[in-house]
Amino acid sequence: MNRSILAGVWGFAEATLFFILPDVLLSYYALDKKNQLIRLCSITLIGALLGGTLMYCWGQYHYAAAYEWVESVPAINVELMATVKDNMQQTGLLAIFLGPLQGLPYKTFAVQAYGAGISLETFLLISVPARLLRFLAIAYIARWIVTGLLKNLPRKQLIAVWGGVWILVYGLYFYLFPS
Repeated sequence: MNRSILAGVWGFAEATLFFILPDVLLSYYALDKKNQLIRLCSITLIGALLGGTLMYCWGQYHYAAAYEWVESVPAINVELMATVKDNMQQTGLLAIFLGPLQGLPYKTFAVQAYGAGISLETFLLISVPARLLRFLAIAYIARWIVTGLLKNLPRKQLIAVWGGVWILVYGLYFYLFPS
């Protein structure tokens, strides 16, 4: 599959019901110095915005079903959903912007944004910097590590390090946020 298409599809999927972050794919793309990370991050963002729109509308028109489906995604539970709701009530749009830094999935904000009084347009506007900044940060940190700290490693070893890092990240995440 084409890199751009995969990036967009992954952004969409993770914004809906898939639980593996696009950061995994973007950091993999960063291993190849030829990949245009800004373009791939932007395409991932477009997919995420489309997925976020779908989840927002689902939460608006069928909140109970949307909530139940999102709550059933691995590492999302009732407590996490309540945390997201409380954060949006207390800090509004700032919660959507800071959520990714706290390990709070975008989809949990999307399905609850309408109930928090946030319009779709406003939700999408705050989603652009909230999602894109993290995508770019992860991709370029990975690129910096590959071109700096690990520049002498052969490709197979780079991939092994990349895989090990993500196994560790997800192991800790599922430990800290059990379903």
